[in-house]
Formats: sequence, C-alpha cells, structure tokens
Amino acid sequence: MANEQPTGKTYVGSDELYADVQRCMALVAEMNNGYKTESQVRDYLREITNSEIDDTVRVFPPFNINYGKRTTFGKGSFVNFGCTFLALGGITIEEGVFIAPHVVLATEYHPEDPETRHSLLTKPIVIKKNAWIGANATILAGVTIGENAIVAAGAVVGKDVPGNTIVGGVPAKTIREIKRKNL
Repeated sequence: MANEQPTGKTYVGSDELYADVQRCMALVAEMNNGYKTESQVRDYLREITNSEIDDTVRVFPPFNINYGKRTTFGKGSFVNFGCTFLALGGITIEEGVFIAPHVVLATEYHPEDPETRHSLLTKPIVIKKNAWIGANATILAGVTIGENAIVAAGAVVGKDVPGNTIVGGVPAKTIREIKRKNL
C-alpha cells in the first residue's frame, strides 16, 4: 500500500476527487459509529489512508478526516478524540507525536478573490518527531511543526514552528525554547 505524495495544488471540483472524499467519509462514519477497539480503529485507518499503520499508533474516535490517501502516522503517534483533519494537501505525522483533543489540521483553504473562491488550494502540514499539539489548536496549510516543539492549547499556527520551541496564542507566537534535561 502506498500513499499519494502530498503536493501544493489547486483543486476545482472533480467527480473522481468527490468520489474519493465520499468513500473516505463513509469509512470515517463507520469507524466513529459505536465502540471500536484500538486494533479496529487502526484497520479503518489502514483503509482510509491506503497505507500501513503501525500497531503503536493510537487514534481515539471520534476522528474526522476528509481524504486519507495523503496522510501518514508515525510509530507511537497518538491522536486524541474529536480531531479534524482536512487532508487534501497531505499530512505527515512523524514518530512519537501527541495530538490533544479537538485539534484541527487544515491543509486546505480558498483564494481571497471571489471569482476563484470556489476552487480549493492546498499545502501540506508536517508534524515532526515528538511534537505535542495542545487541545483545540489549529494548524493551517503549509505549516511544519518542528521536532520536540509544543503548540499551546487554543493556538492558531500559520507559520512554521522551530524545533524545541513552545508557541501559543492567536496568531501563534514563540513563548520560549524548551529546556532539555539530561536524564
């Protein structure tokens, strides 16, 4: 199984894309309907993403994603309940990432120009190894969250976050660097 590679792209509605989105939404509805074991959720994610999902990946339903073919989950990553991924632009979640409840990852947006606003623009989101995204944060299209970075609860992130940094606020700004202890 292989994911499509994420690329920045402009979409104007197509029957093929719409069919893929509908297929994904049907699988998501099944996954979110009633209790599912972690293993069952991973099986749904394998089908949604058309890729291998490691047994260490944990996603708590309800989980919403509109297009899974460009989404990858690294080993040991965790997505808490109520998260929404608008994923046409591609989402890469690396190893050991924590995503708190009700986080939105939005790889999609519309042009400002009213004449072209019905088209859809996309840019990928990358969340690097061991990053932690706080509850109710929103990560916008084209953003990379650096390794070990922390995004505070409720932040709206529209620019890249350097590794080993804490950001927060609307729009998100650097709060401080993370102090690392030798254990």
